[in-house]
Amino acid sequence: MSNIVSDILDTTVVGGFSRIGYEWRSRSRGFEPPEALDLRGRRIVVTGPTSGLGLATVRMLAPTGADLVLVGRDAARTTAAAVEIAGSATGRVDTVTADMSDLNAVASACAGMGPVDVIVHNAGALLDSRQLSRQGIEMTVAAHVVGPHLMTRLLLPTLARSGGRVVTVASGGMYAADLPRVAGDRTLEMNEVHWNGTRQYAIAKRAQVTLNEMWAAGEPAVHFAAMHPGWADTPGVKSSLPLFRVVTRPILRTARQGADTIAWLAGVEGIPAPSGSFWCDRETRPIHKSPSTRASDTPDRRDGLWQWVQSVTDPFVN
Repeated sequence: MSNIVSDILDTTVVGGFSRIGYEWRSRSRGFEPPEALDLRGRRIVVTGPTSGLGLATVRMLAPTGADLVLVGRDAARTTAAAVEIAGSATGRVDTVTADMSDLNAVASACAGMGPVDVIVHNAGALLDSRQLSRQGIEMTVAAHVVGPHLMTRLLLPTLARSGGRVVTVASGGMYAADLPRVAGDRTLEMNEVHWNGTRQYAIAKRAQVTLNEMWAAGEPAVHFAAMHPGWADTPGVKSSLPLFRVVTRPILRTARQGADTIAWLAGVEGIPAPSGSFWCDRETRPIHKSPSTRASDTPDRRDGLWQWVQSVTDPFVN
């Protein structure tokens, strides 16, 4: 009965993505708080930890005994987040300053990272203007796709040695985006004429979920999981989608509710689904809701995406 109700809520979108869905699932399944996990001896890297879902995640992981590495682009804000959780932390809390859209910064951060058991790819933003990264990549794609891909590549050896895992925070918005054809001069980046922040964000999130499956198929020593947090009331939603927030605020999830599955995936003993799965509220979910996006998800488009993101990150690996 619980599964049937959960599926119906997800089909309605509003029911599944709002706090209604989280509250039903958490109560019907008796979610244990992530703080109860025993993660002593594990080292967890969390990007984007200074607000919203990232801050909620490190708050939940702090009492578990895990050693946390907070990676943020603003040194002062990252330090402030570390200071905030220090009182409840039972493991080490370290900080690293790195902008995930800057591939040089990502490479430098990984070079001094040391052993890692878990990466949580959370950093990113929904922009209202087209910007370029230091390497000339559209900023949304750089921060959400290319930077995380590079970090995964660079830390893969240590993750494989520990039987580690990679958790990617995607978005339900990706359900509206086809997987683009990436070949020749075509990339994930929308051009200046047609650029739209919400659309570019959805495309980046679609790419994240696809790459999550491709990583899982190619690297069996590491567990890969992607998730979407539903509709959570975060600073990012407030600044990027103000009208949406006004309309949906009564049913928006708290940041903690949105981040619950992130922290759970980072620490639960034996993730109860295959590597490469897509999650929401501790349940696996399909990566397509429409025939259009399913039709776009072809082997040649997947191969093109993988080859492109590999080629862009190659100079920072070899």
